[in-house]
Amino acid sequence: MARFRLIPREERFFTDLSAMADAIAEGAAVFEAILATDPPALARAGEVQAIEHRCDDFTHDIVERLNRTFVTPIDREDIHALADSLDDVMDAIDSAADSLSLYKIDRIRPEARQQAVLIRRSVDQIRLALAGLERRDGALPAVTETKRLEHEADAVHRSAISRLFGEETDAITIIKWKEIFDFLEHAVDRCEKVAVVIEGVVVKHS
Repeated sequence: MARFRLIPREERFFTDLSAMADAIAEGAAVFEAILATDPPALARAGEVQAIEHRCDDFTHDIVERLNRTFVTPIDREDIHALADSLDDVMDAIDSAADSLSLYKIDRIRPEARQQAVLIRRSVDQIRLALAGLERRDGALPAVTETKRLEHEADAVHRSAISRLFGEETDAITIIKWKEIFDFLEHAVDRCEKVAVVIEGVVVKHS
């Protein structure tokens, strides 16, 4: 006998989560472009901040809808975790862009550019993983690649900090760049957190 639901599932959550990931991808691309030149294109930091505000709105709307929805496509705590962890990715990108502007950085260290590339690639994998989650197929390869990128980013971060302390003699410059590098690492770490939540959902429903 065919199964049916008296109350249909609200599937818009996947649409909103994917739209949020698309916005983060846009923010990661803008951030990468900011770092591409010396001096960096700090005038574009406002674009990153505007995207961060959009992601806050997505998160708010998702939580509000969760409070009004009886039947969700996946467990509501997982939807909440996905929205929060996606928002954390964009927060870290925005914090890095804001720090570049606040500290009036005029030359970009090479590891920062490497980290920006890894952020963009990690966000692209998160988009693929979310699409696979919605299809109920194909999420895990993107999860695995996100984790691999996080390990690569960790290595870049260690190298960046080592070179920073080995080459730079000005204490204030060291403090500024240490903070920026940490924000960049946090962005990739948060991508891995999204991937872990997606992996947990896949395992739960397999």
